[in-house]
Amino acid sequence: MERPDPLEILSNMRGVVKAFYLDDETLRMIDEEEKKVKAVGDIAVRNDGFSQALEREHVICIVKDPRFRPPPEPTVILESDGGLLMGVEVFPHTAKEYMERENTIWLSDGFVVFTDVRPEKGESENFVMPPVSFPELNESNGCTNVISCSPAPTCDAMIRKRHGMEDDPKLASILVAFDTVTQ
Repeated sequence: MERPDPLEILSNMRGVVKAFYLDDETLRMIDEEEKKVKAVGDIAVRNDGFSQALEREHVICIVKDPRFRPPPEPTVILESDGGLLMGVEVFPHTAKEYMERENTIWLSDGFVVFTDVRPEKGESENFVMPPVSFPELNESNGCTNVISCSPAPTCDAMIRKRHGMEDDPKLASILVAFDTVTQ
């Protein structure tokens, strides 16, 4: 029995406008740009998801619209150099969990900071974009070590421009990286 094509699986997901493999040149350009990204207040941004995506055999970019499903776990966290979780992305379905807590400050509708977690002296804070699971690709369709990540906004714009897409604020890119299952 022939396995379904990962690109076809992703292309057929609700909310996917376009899906395509990224070539080595594009991945190099994204890597260079990701190294320059800083958040407000000059806080470092570390895209661990993208770093891990570069270790995979294949990277597919999907450009999605608002109908696409929410991520299965947070795509952004605030972490100290020592690995202390200091803040986390919040989704509508997880917001209630944080609404009642006294140790949170809402930075936005979608992000909380924990007031009782402080970095060790000399440590800095980093916004980390961790690898996120992507259950639609798995061993049953020939994929292993599957992760997804969000590229920085500048990388998102660069990718869409390279693929002839207009700059539409309703669209966003997700990178899905995986290795092929060997028989």
